[in-house]
Amino acid sequence: MKNVTHSFVFLAHWPPVGSFRLHTDILATNLINLTVVVGVLIFFGKGVCANLLDNRKQRILGTIRNLEELRRGTIEQLEKSRIRLHKVELEADEYRMNGYSEIEREKANLINATSISLEQLEKSKNEALYFEKQRAMNQVRQRVFQQAVQGGLGTLNSCLNTELHFRTIHANIGILGSLEWKR
Repeated sequence: MKNVTHSFVFLAHWPPVGSFRLHTDILATNLINLTVVVGVLIFFGKGVCANLLDNRKQRILGTIRNLEELRRGTIEQLEKSRIRLHKVELEADEYRMNGYSEIEREKANLINATSISLEQLEKSKNEALYFEKQRAMNQVRQRVFQQAVQGGLGTLNSCLNTELHFRTIHANIGILGSLEWKR
């Protein structure tokens, strides 16, 4: 092993022949090594990176196309929805106006029906009051008549004696007898 390391050290001390020589400076050697590694990576890796980037680019472009199509479809649907919303708003306004008209018509019909009902109610109330008044007046007349008849009978009974009673009966028989002759 000592011989192997000794030979590398011995090579480092060789005088430069042509353009090849071994550098022992670590900073310069690392820079050269990094340059070689980056060069190899670029040379061999550029195809792989290019393929990966192309695939990524195609996926991104496909996604953008899909999103554009979705955007166009969404815009069309939005326009259709706006048109439909406008139609529905117009129909709602029409229904609202028809509803208000119908409400006003029903209100007028209800007011008319109510006023007719009130007039009929007033008429039947007046008729009921009139009939009640007539019945009350007839009852009063009957009582007055009964009281007058009772008072008259009471007066007649207290004033009549048997002789006056017989004279009245004979006078009435005479009146009835003269009526029979006339026939």
